[in-house]
Amino acid sequence: MPVESRGEQRIGLLNGFAAYGMWGLVPLFWPLLEPAGAAEILAHRMVWSLGVVAIALLVIRRWAWAGELLRQPRRLGLITVAATVITINWGVYIWAVNTGHVLEASLGYFINPLVTIAMGVLLLKERLRPAQWAAVGIGFTAVLVLTIGYGRPPWISLCLAFSFATYGLVKKKVNLGGLESLAAETAIQFLPALAYLLWLSAQGDATFGGEGAGHAALLAATGVVTAAPLVCFGAAAIRVPLSTLGLLQYLAPVLQFLLGVLYFHEAMPAERWAGFALVWAALSLLTWDALRTARRSRVVLRETAIAAAAAARETAASPSPSSNPARTSNQ
Repeated sequence: MPVESRGEQRIGLLNGFAAYGMWGLVPLFWPLLEPAGAAEILAHRMVWSLGVVAIALLVIRRWAWAGELLRQPRRLGLITVAATVITINWGVYIWAVNTGHVLEASLGYFINPLVTIAMGVLLLKERLRPAQWAAVGIGFTAVLVLTIGYGRPPWISLCLAFSFATYGLVKKKVNLGGLESLAAETAIQFLPALAYLLWLSAQGDATFGGEGAGHAALLAATGVVTAAPLVCFGAAAIRVPLSTLGLLQYLAPVLQFLLGVLYFHEAMPAERWAGFALVWAALSLLTWDALRTARRSRVVLRETAIAAAAAARETAASPSPSSNPARTSNQ
């Protein structure tokens, strides 16, 4: 591998670790915004995210996509759906962290790949390999075990997993870059969020400005907290293989899980350990299958390339009909 390529891949890996590391450590940030409630924090996140992303787009001068998007009602509709489901995802996650459900929130992102696969089968009629079927089955068993352990279905986990899986599916169909997509989504979110904040202020229930400059600055920082990991993710996505990104994605829920156990000291009785262990077993199986399939694909591509090169050499070495003296004399 050329030195330049290795350097680019190293930059990509660092950005990938930064992105998933920030997503993994974000549970430490949301409690700092109290006494603001989850709805107020969510509204500020929408409003300030648009400001941060708009500044970033101004700096890189990337606006042509906006006009194209406005002329495509179907894509605009999909962006609206994406904005709706990510609003649900953000709101549930903030509420979960600030009410002591960090572990259940981390579980949502552990089972997200399994939910994505299940949605691919149900909605896109995709065909699964045996290992993928086994992983989905183990994941379903884990949810049953956790339901028994919690005394209820793990609604927070399921809501986060299904909302984010739906978000990923819609984003794939929209096919916009990370910054552009976030700008379009937060533009749709902006007016309802601003209207809610103005109403909250009129009611005298807003904490912005009433809890000091530090609290106001933290609420404004929600825009940076949202945009920064996305920028790092975008830098990683163009430099490292998807298989590597697929492995890095587990860093965020692992960090969230560790924070839940070691920092927030949330309870982990035996049945919850059993449920999490089943989820981790399913993800291990899924990762092993993905790496094995990717390796086989590389081998097939390499063998095909070698065969094509050999055929090209044989073609170049064999004389053409017009250069055959015997054939020329007979004509």
